[in-house]
Order: sequence, then C-alpha cells, then structure tokens
Amino acid sequence: MKNKIAALLIAIIVFTGFKATAQQIDNKYNIIPYPTSLTSGQGNFVITPATTITYAGLFINEANRLNELFINSFGKALPLNTASKEHGIQLKYDAGISADEGYRLVITTHQITISARTPAGMFMAVQTIRQLLPVNVEYPNVKIVKSLALPALTINDEPAYEWRGMHLDVSRHFFSIAYLKKFINVMALYKMNKLHLHLTDDQGWRIEIKKYPKLTEEGAWRTFNNQDSACIKKAVDNPDFKIDEEHIVHKNDKTLYGGFYTQAEMKALVAYAAERHIDIIPEIDMPGHMMAAINAYPFLTCNGENKWGTLFTKPICPCNESTFEFAENVFTEIMDIFPSKYIHIGGDEVDRSDWAKSDACKQLMQREGIKDLPALQSYFINRMEKFFNSKGRKLIGWDEIIEGGISPTAIVMYWRGWVPDAPVKAVKNGNKVIMTPGAPLYFDYQPDQNSIYNIYHFNPVPAGLTSTEAKLIIGAQANIWTENIPSENRADYMFMPRMTGLAELLWTNNVNDYNSYTTRLTDQFKRLDVLKVHYRLPDLPGMITQNVFTDQDTLSIVKPMPGMQIRYTSDGTLPNKNSQELNGKLVINKSEHIRLAAFTSIGGKGDVYDLNYQQQSLSPPVEVSNTQPGLICGYYKAFFKETKFISQANADSTFISDVIAVPQSVKAPSFAVTYSGYIDVPSDGVYSFYLTCDDGGVLKIADRETVNNDGLHSAIEKNGQVALKKGLQKFKLDFIEGGGGYTLKLKYSKDGSAPADLPTSWFRN
Repeated sequence: MKNKIAALLIAIIVFTGFKATAQQIDNKYNIIPYPTSLTSGQGNFVITPATTITYAGLFINEANRLNELFINSFGKALPLNTASKEHGIQLKYDAGISADEGYRLVITTHQITISARTPAGMFMAVQTIRQLLPVNVEYPNVKIVKSLALPALTINDEPAYEWRGMHLDVSRHFFSIAYLKKFINVMALYKMNKLHLHLTDDQGWRIEIKKYPKLTEEGAWRTFNNQDSACIKKAVDNPDFKIDEEHIVHKNDKTLYGGFYTQAEMKALVAYAAERHIDIIPEIDMPGHMMAAINAYPFLTCNGENKWGTLFTKPICPCNESTFEFAENVFTEIMDIFPSKYIHIGGDEVDRSDWAKSDACKQLMQREGIKDLPALQSYFINRMEKFFNSKGRKLIGWDEIIEGGISPTAIVMYWRGWVPDAPVKAVKNGNKVIMTPGAPLYFDYQPDQNSIYNIYHFNPVPAGLTSTEAKLIIGAQANIWTENIPSENRADYMFMPRMTGLAELLWTNNVNDYNSYTTRLTDQFKRLDVLKVHYRLPDLPGMITQNVFTDQDTLSIVKPMPGMQIRYTSDGTLPNKNSQELNGKLVINKSEHIRLAAFTSIGGKGDVYDLNYQQQSLSPPVEVSNTQPGLICGYYKAFFKETKFISQANADSTFISDVIAVPQSVKAPSFAVTYSGYIDVPSDGVYSFYLTCDDGGVLKIADRETVNNDGLHSAIEKNGQVALKKGLQKFKLDFIEGGGGYTLKLKYSKDGSAPADLPTSWFRN
C-alpha cells in the first residue's frame, strides 16, 4: 500500500496450518523473542572488569558488540584475547550448528560459552545476553557498576523464518540518519534482520543519485501537502504529530519540507546496520509512484504529463528506451550504495491508462506479443529483473507484479489482503514470498487493544499450500507508511511495542503462551525507556467509550504497568501530568464526559480515552408475533463514504443471515450490508457491544445508537453500551466497505464477562 486511498484496501485473511513449538516458558527470563530451547541452571556467572573475552577470529565484530555492553556498565572494556581460556567468556566457532543465525549459549558459575557457525548466529547470542543483563548496559554512564551477574542456563536457539523485517517509508515524511540508527538498534535487540527503506515515492525522492542531481535538488523538497496539513491539525492536541522543524527550510520565499540522504551518509548507515547483521533493502518504486522523479525529468512519461489519475499518479513509460536507461543508471548507483542481494522495485498501484494511448506502447506490444497492460508492466519488471540478476542481485516487488506474469526467481512481497490467493499463486509459480498483509502488519494503522494479540497469533503460511510449498514463505515484515507519521516520536509509538510481537512470532514461532509474552513485554518497557523509545503504553483494560447506567456507575482501572498513574478531567480539557489522579474508584451518578490517560514517572503518556456516561432507563421489549430465525440483510453494490448514505440507495438483494460477518458471497470491491430485525435479550441489564469494522459501521439497538464506528478506515474496534429489558429488542447494523477490508465482527458482554459472539438464537426477524 502506498497512498491514502489504498490504505482503505485492507483485509484480514484467515490463515491455517500454523504449528507452534511446545516448551515450558520460564518468565524469570524476560527475553523477547523467547529462545527455541532454554534450560535453567543453578547459580550465576559473575562478570567483573577483569573478566576476559576470548573469541575465534571471525567473531571480532561480535566480540566488540558484546564489549560495548560492558563498557557502558564498567566504564571500560573487558580484555579481549584470541587464545582460549578456561574461564571467562568464550565466543567459539561450531561447524555443527546448521542454522545460519543459530547459536548455543551455556552459562555456568565458572564460564560463559557462546557457540555459532556464523557471525550472524554469534550476534544473535549477544542480543540474548544483552536482554539477560540489566538495562544500564544500553547506554554509557547510566549506572557504573563493579560487577554483573548472568544466570546459569543452556540455550539452543535458531529462527523459524529467515526474513524478519521492518519497513519504513521515508518519502512521505523524512527521518534523520540518527533516527535510522536508533531504529536499527531496536531492531537488533529483538533479532529482526531486514530493514526495507522506501526511499522514493510521489511525495519525495530521498537518496542522492549523482547522474540525476535534480532528483534530490527538486524531488526531495515540497511545500506542505494535504498530509502535512492533516498532521499539523492533529498536533494541536498531540505534539507527536508536529512536523520535525529540522526538516523545514525557507528558500525563495517558500517554506519547504523534506530532505535526502547523501550516498556517503547512506553507505555509513549500511555499514552500521551490517555490524548488527541487519540487511538494508532499498526500494526505488517504479513504474508507478514516480511523481517526484517525473517532476524533475518529464521525459520519463509516455506523454510528458505528470498528474494524479483516478486513484494513482501517472507512471513512467515502459515503452521508451530512455526510461530503461534512466532506471538502469539509477539502480547502478543504488547497488553501489547497498550491497544487499535484494533490491525492491515496488511495482504496485500503477495507473496504466496512458500506456494504452501511447503509439510507442502499441508498437512495443505488437512487436513483443504483449497481450494487455498488466503484461506490459510485467515486461518492464522482467526486463529490470534481468538487469538486477546481471549485477548479482535479486528483485523484490509488491504482489501486483504477478498479474501479468513473472519469472519464478522474483521475490513477491504480499500486501493486498483482499487478494487472498496472490501469495498462493506466487508460491505455485515457484516464487519466494514475504508476507506483509495490512491486517495485522501495517504498523501505520492506529493500534488498539487487539493489535498485538493479532500480530502474535498471525500465521505467515496461507491456506492452500503443501508443507513443501510452505517453505517458499520465507518470513514476514511489518510496514510503516508515513503519510500520518511526521515525527520520530510518532514512528516510535506506531512500531513499538508491536514489533516485539512480530519478532517473537518470526523467531520462536510459539503461539502457545501469549500470557507469558505479555508478562515479558512489561519488563521490556524498562529497557525501552533507557533506549529513549517513545513506545505506546499498554492499553487500559475494560475501557468502554459510550457508557450507560441506570442508577450509577463506577470507573476503576487495573493498571497494566507498574508505576503508572491515571489522570483525568471532566471539563472537556485534555488530561496532563497535573490533572486529577484516579486512585481507587470514581462514582458516576450523572451524565458526563470523562477524559483520561495514563502517565509514567519519566514523562510517557498513553492514549487519551474519551468516556461518555449517559443515564438511561431500561428499554422495554417490543411486542412482535410470528418471528422467524435470523436477521434480514440488505446488500448494496455501491461505494459509500458513510453509513448514512445507504438509506438513499436501493438494495441489490436481500437475504436472511444468522451471523454478523461479511457474507462469503460478496465479491464487489465496495459495498454495504445492512442487518435488521430483533435480538432476543435473555435478561434485564446493561449490555456492552464491541464492533470491529474495516471500513465503517453503526450499531443501533432499541432505536438507540450503541456503537458508532463509521467512516473509511482500517479494522479497528469501538464499543458502547445500552440498557435493555428482557425480550425482543430492535436491532439494526449498517456496514460499509470502501474497497477491500472485508472485516466485520460484533461481540457483546454483560456484568464484566469476557466479550463473546452474539448467540445465533438471539436473532429474529
């Protein structure tokens, strides 16, 4: 996904066949990702400034990375030695370890032995030790100590997947080299190994290309666009949306925003990442998303035009040799900067309409026997892949590249959740596939209380593959598109702690103990504080947005994190660190609006919760005879921005349903579904409802708006309450899909019970 419209096209795909490894997790070891195998020992090994590190010659970098931790703790390095010693810390070569990133760690009271076959495996072991050590090892002079202790244990460890990636879009909003180093350091801590940098797009060209200097002289800068303006507006209430001033310049009486990386800067960053065994994969997105380049070099299009089409910008022209000369020159310089064997060409969201009008394209298609425009795009991709291969590189593209046919040697990055057969088709074509579906792996989507759970339980292997074919799923990656992420603090908030769930999924492949993971995650926050990661605080449990009470209600919160303070206001203002603290219970006996947020002792602030309380009488049941099972559903094959517009249209079909879900028969890209009838409420009381939609939905019960989750957005849960008497109550749910999400879920609870699906027996019409 790359632009705002495409952000609507997200689906949750149900994957099957995932097999978790089984082991007993010991929560006293707060390691993420948890090792494949860990056996506790007795006692500790004590490290002092006199402890020696001995290492095999190929592990000199890893010995230095390990020693950095001790420099930070002791104020000086431990002695390094290549001669084997009986005591101390030994980094040993072991040809018997088969996995490239595998290692064995044995800690006794007398010695630490780390064994690996490759430097990458040794580095992963260092990260495990890093997490076993106290948080003061992260930065120099945090706390100088005289000794450190590591618990006796034995770990045998290796990753489940070879591709454990993070993606960052630096085109929509620009990020400093210093931030990218911080990002890499946090990735390394959790054993992530691929950083996919989205360096170019319509909104900005971020990498110096010496043969085409205008790409950065002009393409790296812009006046504020609509995305910037939206962020500036949000910054009034949330400073994380403020655009970083260091990336704003004033030139020729204009305020310009942007920036770019010189080749020297990027080569240094690549080296920094390589020391931490993170491969930086550059993406130069083409043939679409090239507005920044076309503005500087108009010859790249078929007709010299550069503008937005129906959905996307006009692409470069695959029918002119000058286009290939440009592309090959650009990628030649890219390959000189990035030694990665992988180069990402994009290949997504291409408006091909101008190609159909081009005489050059008509001639090329006739000459080459190209039958349609998707095949013409494949001609471009396949030709560029041959160029990549001639330089010893492998091409990666977004999953659209399979539409016109691709070679089995290209690597497909799957993102379009509403095209569930795309990764299966790619695998059956022989292509390796990296899974990045929007739900749950687009980290630019606003997180909610279900986000980390969904990531942790995601299965990278789609249904329909044999065990042999499943091996072509080489891993997964989380994508951060930055249209609405203008600052480094906001980027931190969006990817942490979600990345830790993905890290454990891809390394340990263990979905049997989510509770253990969340316990270990709570301990990780202390380390992230020292690393100055502006992470999203844990969700406050049990928050209902639209609260209803008949007599009075009580607001009380179980704090999910030690030392957390909950502060609130009742006058509509934003809560801050000086607002009233919520200690114990707050009794609500009148209709009012409470705003609250969590705060940490070091200045962290959680999401603001807007809690509306309304006093409401129990709605009496309706008297209806001769009802039938199920709800009446209306299906509308049209695009709606909001549910209120459904009433202006006529249903294309109606049917009876006993479940709340997008019907499997629905094939239209944009549509609406309405559910109407009654629910048979089993007892008097206040009922809570939880509505998850991609895109929007509004729930009304007893003619009362209960949950409003309207609009075009990614899958997110909203909730509300309604007071009901036992018996039949009117039920109406309107749902709209803007283009590919296909996510609709409704759950309920009563008297503090866990949310559950509405029983089929409740539905009547």
